[in-house]
Amino acid sequence: MKFIGITGGVGAGKSEILRYIEREYQAYILLADELAHELMQPGTPCFRQIRERFKGEDIFQEEGGLDKRKLAGMIFSDEKKRRDLNAIVHPAVKREICRRAEEKRREGQVSYFILEAALLIEEGYGGICDELWYIDASESNRRKRLKENRGYSDAKIDAIFESQLTKQECRDCCRTIIDNNGTRKEAFLQIREAFAKGQTEKKNG
Repeated sequence: MKFIGITGGVGAGKSEILRYIEREYQAYILLADELAHELMQPGTPCFRQIRERFKGEDIFQEEGGLDKRKLAGMIFSDEKKRRDLNAIVHPAVKREICRRAEEKRREGQVSYFILEAALLIEEGYGGICDELWYIDASESNRRKRLKENRGYSDAKIDAIFESQLTKQECRDCCRTIIDNNGTRKEAFLQIREAFAKGQTEKKNG
């Protein structure tokens, strides 16, 4: 089983590519953001730590869970609180990712374990993945997609772009670059070529 980490700027079109991989290959797809949300539910160790660290903050719903909108507003406006939250959540997410990868490896039912994470490089996943892929799209295309698909304002998009690594930093860290500026067909062809190259290298190795 090969462990592949996939990243790319917001609006780069990662979701469509992941759906294609899941459809066409024997792959298990894990989204780091969804896993983090799962690990922050009431009753989990993460939630208890968040409740303790941020008691008194207006980020909890009446029924006990986290208010995602208020939580996002808090960490967006306070760098220290953002770091404190990340210090709780990110290690737990990484532990669970490693646990699931090892579980899938033991089961032997999938050929690829695919992890999608916005902070793939920043959080050091290069040390646990077999290889990293970067989904590349121009800033103008990403901005257009975010406005059309998510209704984001230019100000919100600017803030997100400024918080992420530059395109060159990502490209320098990733072995495979998928250019997602064109059609889906063109992107899917690159994916097929990347998987085929990996199989060839495995046989030659």
